[in-house]
This record gives sequence, C-alpha cells and structure tokens, in this order.
Amino acid sequence: MTCDRLVCANCAGPVSEGRCPVCRAHRERVHRESPLGGLSPATLFTLVLALLAVAFLAQRVAVA
Repeated sequence: MTCDRLVCANCAGPVSEGRCPVCRAHRERVHRESPLGGLSPATLFTLVLALLAVAFLAQRVAVA
C-alpha cells in the first residue's frame, strides 16, 4: 500500500505530504509495514513482467 491517495482525517491533507504529526506517523507506519511500499506502480509492473518472462522461459526449457 502506498500513501499517495490517502487523505488525513486530522488535517484533510494528503498523507504523502506529512503536514501534521498524524500524517507523518501514518506515513512512517505504512512504509515500515509494507516491504513493497516504497516501490512505484511502474516498478511493480516491471517486476511482474520479468517474473512472467522467466516463467515462460522455464516452461519452454522444460518442454524441450
């Protein structure tokens, strides 16, 4: 999970900006709990494509 689209209930600002102590605390908690929290969607998409390519190649080698 990323905090890009989360809105703080305390200050009504984006959590990613960390305007108040509540925002900053939640942002730190999200990044600490999620090992992939710091990765962008583009990076995750690239990793999935690479995994699919490896799986496809492994299948082709196993059949041959």
